[in-house]
Amino acid sequence: MDYDDIDRQVVHALQLDGRAPFSRIARVLGVSDQTVARRYTRLRTAGLLRVVGLWRVGARGDSGWIVRLRCAPGAADDLGRVLARRPDTMWVHALSGGTEINFAAVIPAEGPEGSRAPTLLEQLPRTRQVTDVTVLSTLHTFFGGPMSLVNKSGALSAAQAAELSGTPTGVRRGAGPVRADDGDLRLVAALGEDGRAPFADLASVTGWSQSTVRRRLGELMAGGSVYTDVEYDHRMFGIRSHVLMMLSVPPARLEETGRALAAHPEVAYAAATTGPTNLFASVLCPDMAALYRYLTTRVAALSGVERVETLPLVRTFKGITPNGGGPATRA
Repeated sequence: MDYDDIDRQVVHALQLDGRAPFSRIARVLGVSDQTVARRYTRLRTAGLLRVVGLWRVGARGDSGWIVRLRCAPGAADDLGRVLARRPDTMWVHALSGGTEINFAAVIPAEGPEGSRAPTLLEQLPRTRQVTDVTVLSTLHTFFGGPMSLVNKSGALSAAQAAELSGTPTGVRRGAGPVRADDGDLRLVAALGEDGRAPFADLASVTGWSQSTVRRRLGELMAGGSVYTDVEYDHRMFGIRSHVLMMLSVPPARLEETGRALAAHPEVAYAAATTGPTNLFASVLCPDMAALYRYLTTRVAALSGVERVETLPLVRTFKGITPNGGGPATRA
């Protein structure tokens, strides 16, 4: 499929506000409402664009983890599809060689008196197909969540982006984890299927009135507990190479290096982690030649980096980023 500037502008606009009315996007882009609706519908129907609503990691007292596992030859496809179906995974990728998988997981907080069900991280070592597991806890995110590689694309001007990135007013941002009830969970689960679901549909799912849905969703989004993200075809922005980077940085340089890395236009996600390496990044480039230039220029200029490992992705089973993810492949 061919893409043009309007397609890219629509994606950028939806990344800034996934539930913005088409009329508002059209006004900012200087096109008709029908043009925006047609572009969105065409891309959505083709499986090349999807808006989803997500809980921010940590919003409910949970924690984020990045897992690299090695598996028996021939087991990666089956294992990747199983992981993709789980609600506690965010992205699932097969790495080069076909015997490694990388995925992100969200582990819930303990329940009352420390009660909880066995987590994915406890179940993996008992899986016969898995031969080795490396688990990294996400300590701090430098770039990710509601911020996507699309935000660095320049598809919209700074003025256009500012006009579309307003947040609801009248709600004070909370400091601690939100107390989510069953209605909240049903609401965000529905948004995970369609971030632009009409309020009438969300009311049906939650059992609330439309006004209650509107108010509660406004509270959750203004408080930073819930955000919208966009899954899109990377080729729309000329991107065909996607690798993960695992870097070793002295602790005294970690904050400085993480912030510098997050500012790179090639970086879709960057986080400080535990483990044998302490800085994780998702990098997207037009091709392998561009990736080589990036590694030998921008990355090489980061004086705090002691070691870099690059891991090319060969298949995406589930594509909620590392932000800028591409359409999810639902198993």
